[in-house]
Amino acid sequence: MTEEYTKTAQNTGAEAEAAQDKDRLSVCLLNDSFPPIVDGVSNAVVNYATHITEKGSKAIVITPEQPEADDSGFPFHVYRYPGIDLRDSVGYMAGYPFSPATAKRIKDADIDILHTHCPIASTIFARSMKGIIDRPLILTYHTKFDIDIAKAVKNKVLQDSAIAALVNNISACDEVWAVSNGAGKNLQSLGYEGDYIVMPNGVDIPRQRLPEEETMELTKELSAPEGVPVYLFVGRLMWYKGIRIILDALAALKSQNIDFRMVFIGGGLDEEEIKAYSEELKLGDKVSFLGPIYDRKTLSAWYCRADLFLFPSNFDTNGLVVREAAACSLASVLITGSCAAEGVTDGRNGYLIDENPASLAVMLATKGRDRAQMRKTGELAADELYLSWSQAVDMAMDRYRVVAENYQAGLYPKKNTPLDGYLQFQGTLMDLLSDSWLAHVVKGPGANITDGIKNFIDTYL
Repeated sequence: MTEEYTKTAQNTGAEAEAAQDKDRLSVCLLNDSFPPIVDGVSNAVVNYATHITEKGSKAIVITPEQPEADDSGFPFHVYRYPGIDLRDSVGYMAGYPFSPATAKRIKDADIDILHTHCPIASTIFARSMKGIIDRPLILTYHTKFDIDIAKAVKNKVLQDSAIAALVNNISACDEVWAVSNGAGKNLQSLGYEGDYIVMPNGVDIPRQRLPEEETMELTKELSAPEGVPVYLFVGRLMWYKGIRIILDALAALKSQNIDFRMVFIGGGLDEEEIKAYSEELKLGDKVSFLGPIYDRKTLSAWYCRADLFLFPSNFDTNGLVVREAAACSLASVLITGSCAAEGVTDGRNGYLIDENPASLAVMLATKGRDRAQMRKTGELAADELYLSWSQAVDMAMDRYRVVAENYQAGLYPKKNTPLDGYLQFQGTLMDLLSDSWLAHVVKGPGANITDGIKNFIDTYL
């Protein structure tokens, strides 16, 4: 829930123009992932920046350097700072949050709000910048980081240290948003003791079903006999997304001579293992792996082609793909009590199962072949679950204005976490270097520090 922000604007002439100028915001969005890396959070940042710009305000994005990145097509500025290539181990570039040149750009942009979407390097950079420009800092908590940390870091002591550092970073922000109630509860389970506001993400797929002829043309690579249900999964191919539940349930259907077609769209670190397991279960041509699909119309066509969207994930905090499916009147099958299932009523606007293959298999064998009922459930999902990015950003911008006013009024308590002194010093140093010839010589030491950090990560994580 967000607080309402009401305007008393019945002004005309110069007063109206002044009120309009006051309504415009300059927002700095920071995240560790950004295209060409495509995931839910990078997609969120792109849509935040795009819709902020479309609504007449200003957005800039701060993110680590990426090989082959091309930011020329965005309608907003993207500034990149040095990164460490960890794509082979965790699938991302990690930011090295020290860049005097980027600090100068943020300082010159006359920022109203700092909004970070990752509680690691991006928030460290944002905290340093807060010491320079004295603006409120908001963090959105998108992902269950304890699961990602446990996957990337095998040592329990290092896991606990990483989570403690993450919570410290989050606690230093002036306001914390969570993309769902479940995401907020996960954050509290890590040791966060502050308040949070639920601020849901939207989707960038229009609410519509494509014409049947266009749908079939865009999905013609799938061969499915008339009347055979088509099931769909879209997302990163990682075991923790519930993919083993899907494959085991499909194997159970096959053993009962129940026909189906299953389509997986996406890629990920577990992709080869997942494909090998599908072959081990002898699912054959009943299962197709199409890789990532970036064209939104083609992706919409797959949502329209499918009869059910299978997403038995307890990992995802918001499940944007569930709302993407709803945009195309496609109902989802979800785990009871999961974050992705928030707002879903079993049999009304979606289907809920227990977190095991047998529960999914029973559901598909009974309800998953009634195409007329599945279509009615999908239509209610469109009515009750769909949220566009334009609507989501409207909510966020209303809250931005409240945060800016609260900060100016001194309503946020001063935070004194262990890193504050160091980060304020780092911010001051970046500020000094940004206007100095010394900014030209930090590339050498920066490269050495980056190599040292990467060697540590490769050795211990």
